[in-house]
Amino acid sequence: MYDLPEEERIKQKKEFDVVYSSGKIIFSESKKIKAIYCFLKNQDTPGTKVAFAIYKKAGNAVWRNRIKRLLRESYRLNKVELNELCKDKSQTLLLVLSLNSVNKKKYNKIYLKDLLPDVISIIKNVKSTLKSQI
Repeated sequence: MYDLPEEERIKQKKEFDVVYSSGKIIFSESKKIKAIYCFLKNQDTPGTKVAFAIYKKAGNAVWRNRIKRLLRESYRLNKVELNELCKDKSQTLLLVLSLNSVNKKKYNKIYLKDLLPDVISIIKNVKSTLKSQI
């Protein structure tokens, strides 16, 4: 229920191309995290697919991997309602989360409590967009 299985991750280049070419960009309330998302209608497997993209200039590999783990955990803890809503509307949500104003120079030590509210605000924005669709 609360895990992040393989079928909920964006892995294929084709899916990344769809998100980056036709997706909408939103920012969290504090502008720390940016999300690009798009909805695919009439899919055989409705639900959510997510990826976490961190640019190399943000910090070294250890720091970037920690950020990805924290983002993954934040999403995993709050994905249930979003996943159920997508299944009810029979749509697939492709979501790519990345950093906007966070880097190693500003946040040398970063914790889950620093990123969790931003991920929650992004999920709320995406849910409200999905609810407003017919």
